[in-house]
Amino acid sequence: MSGNIELLTGTLATAKAEGRAALIAYLPAGFPTVDGGIEAIKAVLDGGADVVEVGLPHSDPVLDGPVIQTADDIALRGGVRIADVMRTVREVFAATGKPVLVMTYWNPIDRYGVERFTAELAEAGGAGCILPDLPVQESALWREHAEKHGLATVFVVAPSSRDERLAEITAAGSGFVYAASLMGVTGTRESVGEQAQTLVERTRATTELPVCVGLGVSNAAQAAEVAGFADGVIVGSAFVKRMLDAPDPAAGVEAVRALAGELAEGVRGRA
Repeated sequence: MSGNIELLTGTLATAKAEGRAALIAYLPAGFPTVDGGIEAIKAVLDGGADVVEVGLPHSDPVLDGPVIQTADDIALRGGVRIADVMRTVREVFAATGKPVLVMTYWNPIDRYGVERFTAELAEAGGAGCILPDLPVQESALWREHAEKHGLATVFVVAPSSRDERLAEITAAGSGFVYAASLMGVTGTRESVGEQAQTLVERTRATTELPVCVGLGVSNAAQAAEVAGFADGVIVGSAFVKRMLDAPDPAAGVEAVRALAGELAEGVRGRA
């Protein structure tokens, strides 16, 4: 079975044709439980997100701040496994028909086996992977198997990336480019900053791929700001925080559904 990279690219193209940015949400698998995580992710997509990233919980998530680290810790202590991540992708895609990516660090894939991981992700209906710590120059094996299975390879660029490095990264990627809005880890912030817009402009000069901005967006006003210059707005910590702050899992599901609706209004310029 082939993966859903074409669904991802089509979804981003549709948002562009509608004159808006896409809303890309993130939640980790297994948080607060595997079943609870599936319900929360479905609610985010039902609430208005166009695409979702399912996080593969990791004990040393170098890109992630304390909010996502807390959720990862809950998932890991609950015993989440790669099989649970694949089940999450499968059930979310089956229920919503929307693109589902996996956000993961390289070590779990390397240990699991690249061919096994890509084959299972494609079979589950996944659209691809975001790989924040896989160097492009070491990615040939991954890209070979991802392409074979119809999966996108999304790399991360940062404000510190030199122009020649941007060109190297974007040439190797597919689906879209993840532009980290600032130097640092994930988390909600008061302002997304001008660095993000400059990075989008520099990245667009190297590629035809959509450029989507993450790190720091937490409300509709910020989503609207980023949507003014990016092809997609990526929101993670704000969703996780709504879940963590909720009095019970059912309230958490409704909280992330509501936030998705607010952010969807933002990316449509109606914040």
